[in-house]
Amino acid sequence: MLQTELLGMPEPAVLRLVTSGGQVMVTCGRVLVYRYDADDIGMRNLAIVALTDADRRVDEVAAVFEMTATYVSMLRGRARRNGSSGLVRRRGRPPKLSEKQVAQARVWAGSGWTQQAIADRLKVARSVISDLLARLGPAPVQEALPEPEEAEPEPETDQVEADEPGADERGPAGPGSGEEQAVGAAGWFTGSSRVGEGVFGSRYAGAMLLHAYLDRVGAQSIFASLTGRPARRYDDLAVLSTATLGFALGVDTMEGAKHLRRAEAGPVVGLRMIPELATLRARLSALADGSDPLGLQRAFAAGMLSADPAGDPVYFVDDHFVAYSGARPVGKGWNTKRRHAQPGRDDTLVVDARGRAVVFGSGEPTGLSSTLPGVLAQLRQVLGAQAPVLLGFDRGGAYPAAFTACRAAAADWVTYRRAPLVQAAAAPRRSWAIRDGKRITVMLADESVAIKGYGTARQLTLFEADVPVLQLLTSDTGASGAGLLCWLRARWRIENMFKYAAEHNGIDTLADYAMDIGPDTRKVTNPARTAARKTLAAAEADLITAERALPQMLAGPSTPKQKNSALPKIHRRIEDATAAVAAAKTKLHPIPAKILATDLDPDAKRARPRIERRGLQMVLRLLAFNAEAWLAEHLNAYLADPDEYRAITRNLLHLSGQIDYTTKAITVTLDRPDSPRIARALQLLTDELNTTPARLPGDRRRLTYQLAEAT
Repeated sequence: MLQTELLGMPEPAVLRLVTSGGQVMVTCGRVLVYRYDADDIGMRNLAIVALTDADRRVDEVAAVFEMTATYVSMLRGRARRNGSSGLVRRRGRPPKLSEKQVAQARVWAGSGWTQQAIADRLKVARSVISDLLARLGPAPVQEALPEPEEAEPEPETDQVEADEPGADERGPAGPGSGEEQAVGAAGWFTGSSRVGEGVFGSRYAGAMLLHAYLDRVGAQSIFASLTGRPARRYDDLAVLSTATLGFALGVDTMEGAKHLRRAEAGPVVGLRMIPELATLRARLSALADGSDPLGLQRAFAAGMLSADPAGDPVYFVDDHFVAYSGARPVGKGWNTKRRHAQPGRDDTLVVDARGRAVVFGSGEPTGLSSTLPGVLAQLRQVLGAQAPVLLGFDRGGAYPAAFTACRAAAADWVTYRRAPLVQAAAAPRRSWAIRDGKRITVMLADESVAIKGYGTARQLTLFEADVPVLQLLTSDTGASGAGLLCWLRARWRIENMFKYAAEHNGIDTLADYAMDIGPDTRKVTNPARTAARKTLAAAEADLITAERALPQMLAGPSTPKQKNSALPKIHRRIEDATAAVAAAKTKLHPIPAKILATDLDPDAKRARPRIERRGLQMVLRLLAFNAEAWLAEHLNAYLADPDEYRAITRNLLHLSGQIDYTTKAITVTLDRPDSPRIARALQLLTDELNTTPARLPGDRRRLTYQLAEAT
């Protein structure tokens, strides 16, 4: 029987939902239960949970609100766990600061704290505090608050204008400016961004292992030769250290420095935060314009060889062409990778037998025979006048001019002979050498040969299956032939240096857009002489044709009468061709082979990169490369993985950890690698490094390394 058929019975309490005019109304029978805005999801969720708590079935409520019973159950679960706040979802990102922290920040600002000090205490970016105070302003303080433990006066910005390099960070600070200069632990002026005390987490903590190498080669004293001027926030040592560590972390250009986490990279070089890109670029440019990059590289090379001497007096030299794709009129050179000429620059580098960069030269594209004297002079300054040197280079430098330059520098040399090979006059004999504990035996024909433009040299011809396959030329008459062959075959070390330094340290990147554009004073091929040579070649071809016609006519089928009548004409043709050749030679003789480019085109221009700026960046890149190579060698002593040790070391530079600065020491706690063998090798490496504690450039406190405990 239906309820409506019984008089006096109440109507059934049916749930209904009606939407009208942007309002949602929920009724139960004739009673209005809830009313809320259509876009108020929080009130909707509260209504759903309240109805289910009032013993309405979950499926019934879900049907009314047009959702699944599962979602209604999820809302009930949120309410049980978090109360009504669990039913209201906050949109967008959560606030950086709670209401209590906002109030505290306003009070600190009213007490005179700097924005950076407040940001450090609350562990947020300074921009968050700046926006907060711009909106709400500082709060009045009734009583003094304790000073922050690590707060130091900071300038309001570390931006610099492009036309005023470092203007906000250099020079004496005025009275009351809040940017007083601090005398660092090393005894010279340091910026206010230097870390005093504190504990910092960093994803780049592994890069602090490189400070062991930098300290051993004397980076602090060498960098200090560029510095000494007062600084406000970032001192010059900090700027140079930041660039070096950035290159070691894989930043190929200065533009890439903006991708580093400034607050996490700062403690790696002793700063609260590394400089911004504009500051870093401007300060490095100012340092480079007043420096001698080649002298700086020689100082680092001398420090490296003094701290870790090379076991063998063998060095490799080669040219490295770097292409330029811009619109400036840069000189052209031969790109060996693409096999054609294109604009670019030419770097000449010398590495030792372990593949470490020693000295370099940079300039317009030329040949190794032209650039070799300059780098040899630098190498002699590093090693000393009496140190033995065996210089190995490829066929590209196998010219008498290069041999003569080596002899002038009192250096022996070894190279491959350019094709074609010459017949060996000596019989091949067995020669052997020990390399990596193995005896290597080869068949060599050892003899002396005369080289035009140089003199006598030693020639070694390698035989395989009684067939000569290659020839070596050298000035070293005392070393074994097999030993010289092994060293020359080890040229892949400089090729590897070019490959990995370009890939990981950015030696091929453009260092600076600024170039000096002036008249093109180089000598170029004279088109007039080219045309005259073509005229001479055509005249000589006509003479050959005329002379060939005489025997052809005499040997032909013509009768004697016909031949006699043709002879005067052929002789006149030969005489005319001979006169034309003589006239062409006379015209060619006074025409110079090369003339100035401005003689052809008075408006000819030549763009020359500023070598100082590129040179300083090159020094820092090679320093990062050598530091990584040194660290990899020491790690592999415990890792014993000759195939992957360089890649593993490069990965460890990005190992995260914690850096603890105290008044007397700096402790670096590295996160333990997942691989047990790498963790073991790293533990042994840190123990080794701790036996000779290093220091950060510009800081007197000793560094101690340790690994986090295994979990």
